[in-house]
Amino acid sequence: MAEEAKPTEEITFDYFTKLDLRVGKIIEATAVAESKKLIKITVDFGAEKRQCIAGLLKYYKPEELAGKKCVFLLNLQRRMIAGLESQAMILAAEDEAGNVSVLQPEKDIVEGSKIG
Repeated sequence: MAEEAKPTEEITFDYFTKLDLRVGKIIEATAVAESKKLIKITVDFGAEKRQCIAGLLKYYKPEELAGKKCVFLLNLQRRMIAGLESQAMILAAEDEAGNVSVLQPEKDIVEGSKIG
């Protein structure tokens, strides 16, 4: 029998509204040199393009990500990963078996569309 998920801390609706979740179209994805995990992703959010560094190489080939529309968190503090600035975070789900899937909108929607 699967172990029950532990509850996480509840947040207020006001806190949730502070999260800038948007749909972005991946226009380029390349493996980060000298890394076994990282992919450098260039994402179009309509009004701007951003770079995202994601540890997805074990689960996706870069060419599989190119052209996909996915869900990103834009207002996470930027940070340097393997010498590259990550300016957003791609959202993905992982199951108990270790399978990972990036989150994608069900229907085609304009890049930059806000989630909430």
